[in-house]
Amino acid sequence: MGFFDLFILAFGLAMDAFAVSICKGLSMKKATLREGAICGAWFGAFQALMPLIGFFLCKLFEDAIRSFDHWVAFILLGLIGANMLKEALEHKCCDCDEKSGDLSVKTMLIMAIATSIDALAVGISPLGTEPGTNIFLAVTLIGVITCGLCVAGVKIGNLFGSRYEKGARLAGGIILILLGTKILVEHLMEHGAAI
Repeated sequence: MGFFDLFILAFGLAMDAFAVSICKGLSMKKATLREGAICGAWFGAFQALMPLIGFFLCKLFEDAIRSFDHWVAFILLGLIGANMLKEALEHKCCDCDEKSGDLSVKTMLIMAIATSIDALAVGISPLGTEPGTNIFLAVTLIGVITCGLCVAGVKIGNLFGSRYEKGARLAGGIILILLGTKILVEHLMEHGAAI
């Protein structure tokens, strides 16, 4: 995957954590840079760590999945994207109450894992299966973009409320579905529509 594709992928993956950060900011009386940095560090670190784990898992089984890896990428990104769209359209965005502003280690660990499970799947495919992917550039972009968006998300939620949460999830879902479709179409065109 090239730099542009990695950037778009990182942006799409970050949308879930961005939406949760908006909710956190919404539930705080006053969101400072410290609160934003805490959210950004937790979500950014886990969004970077999970695809790295997925990438190395994929490399263990690379020979077994090489013939259908493009379908795996298409299905995983499609399912993750569809789930984000479903959550946004069903208004299953975070339930902002007083506990939503909790930045304790236990709460943040649970939320960071929950919002980064999809990144584990992306580490397996497409990151682990696309030839020439620089995994260290990929995880750096994913971590930095997620961190930055989450810092901004806390402030946005604190200033403007939850109006951007739904849009963030919709945008993330659409981006991931389109990226999965692009990977599949490029592979099929490159190999003469061979499965």
